Amino acid sequence: MGLIQNGQWVDQWYDTGASGGEFRRQDSRFRSWVTADGAAGPTGSAGFKAEPGRYHLYVSLACPWAHRTLIFRQMKDLQDLVDVTVVEPLMLANGWELKNDQYNLDYMYQLYLKADREYEGRVTVPVLWDKQTQSIVSNESADIIRMFNSAFNEFTGNDMDYYPVALREQIDTINDRVYDAINNGVYRAGFATTQPAYEEAYYKLFDALDWVEAILSRQRYLAGTQLTEADWRLFTTLIRFDAVYYGHFKANRQRIDDYPAIRNYLRELYQHPGVAQTVNFDHIKRHYYGSHVTINPTQVVPLGPDQDFTLPHNRAQLD
Repeated sequence: MGLIQNGQWVDQWYDTGASGGEFRRQDSRFRSWVTADGAAGPTGSAGFKAEPGRYHLYVSLACPWAHRTLIFRQMKDLQDLVDVTVVEPLMLANGWELKNDQYNLDYMYQLYLKADREYEGRVTVPVLWDKQTQSIVSNESADIIRMFNSAFNEFTGNDMDYYPVALREQIDTINDRVYDAINNGVYRAGFATTQPAYEEAYYKLFDALDWVEAILSRQRYLAGTQLTEADWRLFTTLIRFDAVYYGHFKANRQRIDDYPAIRNYLRELYQHPGVAQTVNFDHIKRHYYGSHVTINPTQVVPLGPDQDFTLPHNRAQLD
């Protein structure tokens, strides 16, 4: 765990002293977009045209933010258009580690400095890399999944739209609460260094999960009858919850398996074609329990829980 300062890698845990023990995530710094015609997207620079083989995705199989991009790569048939590097599970003194990298780099921070010698800040995944310009297009997962949703449709013929115009306002509203209270909320609970900061995150998290349970008790997906990006953004946190966040991050009021609607919803999403192969619990548990030595100094990785996401679900009855 660390960051780049003055062009050098520094092994430093998150500083929560100035925030009353609250974990605050750094905003993503690379925010350009791949577009069908190379025009500028909502943020960043122009010039990143969708082209087969031009872009490379760096991910961790442990990271929920990176997991979103892998799911969209699968669902939008981009496997032959955007190749992938998977970092090593552990993130220790040198941050994310690379093996057999295309540029013979050993660590992700070296890729960030290759893209921008002046970069300062945290080194995160996912990273969408442009091999043509030798630069980072984006390290913001929310943007990358929207690029994957539409930019390459001309090459794949896959017009499935997970961010349809008619539902965008509703999706954005859902995303805002899910991100703040659940996706980032589990980290705010787990990385809190004071009791008040932990309790604030804890109660906000479970209030939001109760809200999700109520929604999913009356409709199949978060935005209604259509599967959207809002579901996949939530999925990558839910799939890790009982194995990691419940114990490791002290998010232990109840498990996801204790929510009847969310439990069945999670099974349905896991069983969606191509999704199961993006889930790797070995990487997930080894990363969290082995990397966060301030939380788990022994680095012992628990063997449980026993989970079977292939069991039948009842979600079709809500159509």
